[in-house]
Amino acid sequence: MELSAKVVLITGASRGIGAACAAAFRKGGARLSLTARSQDLLRAVGGEDALLTAGDITDPAVRRRVVEGTIKRYGAIDVLVNNAGIGLYAPSWRAPMEDARALFELNVFAPLAMTQLVAPHMRQRRSGLIVNIGSIAGRMPLPWLSLYSATKYALGAMTEGLRMELRQDGIRTMIVCPGYVKTGFQDHVLAGKPPEQMRRSRKLAITAEACAEAVVKGAERDARTVVTPAIGWGLIALQRLFPVLMEWQLARIYENQEPER
Repeated sequence: MELSAKVVLITGASRGIGAACAAAFRKGGARLSLTARSQDLLRAVGGEDALLTAGDITDPAVRRRVVEGTIKRYGAIDVLVNNAGIGLYAPSWRAPMEDARALFELNVFAPLAMTQLVAPHMRQRRSGLIVNIGSIAGRMPLPWLSLYSATKYALGAMTEGLRMELRQDGIRTMIVCPGYVKTGFQDHVLAGKPPEQMRRSRKLAITAEACAEAVVKGAERDARTVVTPAIGWGLIALQRLFPVLMEWQLARIYENQEPER
């Protein structure tokens, strides 16, 4: 996809990967519609030219305002980037149901609802791209992030299903699976913290800017799946080829350095 003059709507755009995506798409000549909870942070990211909509993306009224406002201003939505998300470091067998529901509400149901609002418009125009920001945890379950992994597995399945559902309408989908990204993710989770070994690990560490660059390049080349950094493909392959070995290794990390109870 040629991104120049395209309209790109990004959720969770006030910081981290979302803010970096805004900068990367702007550099490619795209016109931006940005949404997040903080108006001040959005203003710092979006500058004077972007459409800014502050609000909680899990609120149906906010979602409608974002989509309707974008179409009113620009007349189109060419790319939807479902980036807003949150983590939860808690065992699935005892995680508070309130936290589990909040996790799925933001990580799964909000992207689904945004897609349902945007897809009819894209179908009318017979073009568009839906980008869902997943995680490598959506390709291999991580025991210290098991419910988060479940949300990202669901997001990946939804992305691949949408690709088949909307293919005849000229709409493409792309799932992005980053590894460890240097953002404030670990400081803004619903609860808990990762094992110390994971906090120290930098084997898969990339910057938000590097992740955003991979997103933009994936959009430009019509990619189906983006794994960044590329070494993540190796871990995914190991998980598929040697699942028992990978489960043993991940369980050992969890058992030896389990998050605080």
